[in-house]
Amino acid sequence: MIKTCTQLSPEPHVTLENAFHRPYDNAVATARTCYSPKVITADDVSKDEPTRLRRDAIAKSTYKAGHHTTIQHATFQFVLDKVSRQFIWSFLHSHPFYNSEQVSQRYVEMKPGNYTIPSLAEDNVAEYHQAVQELMDAYHQLNQLLEPTVSKEYKRLFPVRNLEEKRWQSAIKKRCQEVSRYVLPVATHAHLYHTISGLTLHRYNRLSNQFDVPEEQRLVIQKMVDAVNAFDPDFFKYIEDPLSLEETLEFQALKDFDESLRCCWPKAFIKEFDRELDGLSSKMIDYKANAERVLAQSVRSVLGAPEVAMTDDEAIDWVLSPARNPYLSESLNLNSLSKLTRTLVHPHFTFKKKISHTADSQDQRHRMTPASRPVLVRQVLWDEPDYIVPVLVQQTPAALEFYQKTMIQLWKHMASLIAKGEKEANVSYLLPNAFPIRFEESGDLLNFHHKWTHRLCYTAQEEIWKTS
Repeated sequence: MIKTCTQLSPEPHVTLENAFHRPYDNAVATARTCYSPKVITADDVSKDEPTRLRRDAIAKSTYKAGHHTTIQHATFQFVLDKVSRQFIWSFLHSHPFYNSEQVSQRYVEMKPGNYTIPSLAEDNVAEYHQAVQELMDAYHQLNQLLEPTVSKEYKRLFPVRNLEEKRWQSAIKKRCQEVSRYVLPVATHAHLYHTISGLTLHRYNRLSNQFDVPEEQRLVIQKMVDAVNAFDPDFFKYIEDPLSLEETLEFQALKDFDESLRCCWPKAFIKEFDRELDGLSSKMIDYKANAERVLAQSVRSVLGAPEVAMTDDEAIDWVLSPARNPYLSESLNLNSLSKLTRTLVHPHFTFKKKISHTADSQDQRHRMTPASRPVLVRQVLWDEPDYIVPVLVQQTPAALEFYQKTMIQLWKHMASLIAKGEKEANVSYLLPNAFPIRFEESGDLLNFHHKWTHRLCYTAQEEIWKTS
C-alpha cells in the first residue's frame, strides 16, 4: 500500500482583501432593473420577508436561465500567498477575465524553502525535496557564474559608469536573476493580488479540478469561495458542484484514445511541432488574406467616406501612422474606445510559438491575444531533457556547462519519481521555468499592436522580445 502525504504543505494562504458591497442583493437588483421603469437598489430587494422571498426566487431563476451577467457586477479582490507558479500559469492566468499584480522573479531574489509540496507518495518525498534543493542551489550558483559576463556587457554599453555603485550592482544582479530563474522549479511560490468578478469565481469553482494541478487548484478555489461565503452567505446559494477531473473535456478526450498509442504521443508531437517551427520561436501560420482591404473599408465606413474620397493607403494611414494617430503614443491605451482605431480588430493573425514556461507566464498576461495552452504533462518526456537555453547562458561557457548538467540531473530525478509510480501532476511541479511551452496564439492587429509596442522595448523579457 502506498502511503501519501495528506495535503499540500505548506497550504496556500487566501485572504479576501476587498469585496463588492452586498453582492447577492445587488445581483438581484440588477436583474430586476432590466424590467423596471426605475433603478432597483439592494435595499429594494431585501426590505422585508416577502421581498426577500421574491429576491431568492429571482436569483434562482436568473442563474438557472444563464442570465449570469447579474453576478458579474460583484468584484472580489484576493491576496494569494504560497501558491505555485504552475498553478498561476495553468489556471489563474489562463483566461481573460481577471486582474493580477504578482511578485516578479526577474526583480525579486527567490529564497530557499518557498515551494509547493504536493501529496506525494511517502517514499518519494525525500527525492522531491532533494530535486528542489538542487535547483535552488543551482539558481544561486548560476547567478555567480553569469555575473562576469553581465558586468562586462554593462561596461561595454556604459563605459563611464562606476559599476561599483549600488544602483549599478543592483541592475547587474537583477539581470543575472532574470536568467538564473530558468532553473527554478514551477513549484516555486509566488504572492499576488488577484481580482475577479463573482461570475469568474463561479466558473473557477466549476472547473477547479481540471489539468494541470487539480489538487492545488481545488484547495485555493475552495478557500476563495469560503472567504466570499463568510462575507455574504447568500452569494453562492445556487453555485454548482465542481466537475471531477474525470468529467472534464480534456480528460475525456485523452481517455478516448488507446493507451498504447497515447504513451508515444509526446515524443511524436514534439518532433512534429518543432519541425514545423523550423528553428523559430514564433511563426505565423494563418492570417486574413483580405486584411488590408477590409481594414481600409472599415475606416471609410466609420467616417462615411466613399472610396473615391479616400484610397486604401490613406485610410490605413489614419489608424496606423503615428504622425496621424496620436492615440498610438498614449500610455493609457485609448485604442479600444476610439471608433477609428477599433477598425484594427479586423486583421487577424495566428502564430505557432515555443517559449519557456517563465516567458509564457509573462506573455499570457496579454489576455487579448489569447492562446490555447497545453495540458502540460502531455508535452513532457520524463526521461529526456527538454528546455530552453537563454542567450546569456549560451554566451557564458562555464554557465552553459553547469546549466546543462543541472537539467540532466533534474530529469533523472523526475524519471525516477515517475518510475516509482508518482503522479505526473505531482512530478510536474519539478519542471524548470526553462521547460518549453508549445502552443498556438491568435489575435487581432489592435491587440497585437499594443503588445508589440510594449514588448519590443530592450528592457522586455528576452524571449517575448524575440517572438514579438
